[in-house]
Amino acid sequence: QVRLEESGGGLVQAGGSLRLSCAASGFVFGFNVAGWYRQATGRQRELVAIITGGGSTDYAGSVKGRFTISRENTKNAVFLQMNSLLPEETAVYYCDLKRTSSPAYDYWGQGTQVTVSS
Repeated sequence: QVRLEESGGGLVQAGGSLRLSCAASGFVFGFNVAGWYRQATGRQRELVAIITGGGSTDYAGSVKGRFTISRENTKNAVFLQMNSLLPEETAVYYCDLKRTSSPAYDYWGQGTQVTVSS
């Protein structure tokens, strides 16, 4: 059974930084696309950042220049460095690892809470 283990969330003051990590436990074939999403209370889940197998990245407009997504292929791990955090970015952050070729899969983490105090 594959599980995604997330870590790095917590409480930080506005303007501070956090680094989220997500790694797959158990053997999985390499993923093609990895992403970080977040969901604030009472709001829909939204995409924060994605990274492809070729290393291409894309970000939500609100986090460009402050967040950086990266991956470590050998460990099936993905990271999100978050700088200059804002109180409105308080949310549960989820990672998603997806493989589109056989054997295909789409695994989600359990979420990690990020709280940014003003």
